[in-house]
Amino acid sequence: MRWHEVTVHTTEEAIEMISNFIHELGAGGVAIEESGTLNKERDTSLGQWYEKPLNDIPEGRAEIKGYFSEGTDMESVMEQLQASVAQLTEFDIDTGNPTFELKEVDDEDWANNWKQYFKPLRITDRMTIKPTWEEYTPEPDELIIELDPGMAFGTGTHATTSLCLKTLEKVIRQGDDVIDVGTGSGVLAIAAAKLGAKHVLALDLDPVAVSSATENTRLNGLDNDITIKLSDLLGVLREGASAESNPSAAAALGVKLPVQVVVANILAEIILLFVKDVYDVLASGGTYVVSGVIKSKQDDVEKGLTEVGFTVTDRHEDQDWVVIIARKP
Repeated sequence: MRWHEVTVHTTEEAIEMISNFIHELGAGGVAIEESGTLNKERDTSLGQWYEKPLNDIPEGRAEIKGYFSEGTDMESVMEQLQASVAQLTEFDIDTGNPTFELKEVDDEDWANNWKQYFKPLRITDRMTIKPTWEEYTPEPDELIIELDPGMAFGTGTHATTSLCLKTLEKVIRQGDDVIDVGTGSGVLAIAAAKLGAKHVLALDLDPVAVSSATENTRLNGLDNDITIKLSDLLGVLREGASAESNPSAAAALGVKLPVQVVVANILAEIILLFVKDVYDVLASGGTYVVSGVIKSKQDDVEKGLTEVGFTVTDRHEDQDWVVIIARKP
């Protein structure tokens, strides 16, 4: 079988949004390659081994490839994709004068080739992400997250996800109720449950993400600890309001509102759209873990948080990304 391969040459800042556009246009898979320059700082604190450290992609740039099956109207796909990417400038996302390529490729099992680069990854001293197809012997008390992310969702290797995981290990307390906004593969929700959360409500507006998170939850044996919904926070707030007089609505959420922790690994521009919703869904003293924020947007996000009443208590950086920890008084 042959496939249509679309390649977008863009910036690392635009990866998540453009990948989502390609996925929504019906791609069978999305592959991402970032700069492999030696100038990029790489975290080796836990002995990580980067199998493919170098490429000829300039620093700060990235290549995003989408694969579409035979019979797809590629003229329409390219037209819609280019229009969507052009609109990103309205959100102050630097796409770096992107260029687009289209060609046909042979099947060569591309859908599974990427798996050779996804190995068990030690995120912290006690937490490891393990691909479901890899053999791995854990150490005593090591928390293992079994993951099959599919082609379009997070593996935990991206700086924004690893920052979130490290932060969740520090902020989650035994018995907390947690909401994960934009769950994707479900990796953060699974980590939260394994770190001691009483229950986790994982939300996403992409039906494919909901399916992926549901499967990964099952693989980790956490069906009773994580509720996955096709929804946003506003929908949850509405359900929470009706739950006061409707026990079945309360049970459907899994968590009891207000919750103790909210985590969102989404682009800064999207995060700013629901800051007030997060504030409303958090209990007093609750923690908001905000990731997916590129450094150039950090001040905007912190301003948005403080304007609704949050106190920014800490922040951590990795490469060009930052995670912000905010507390509700």
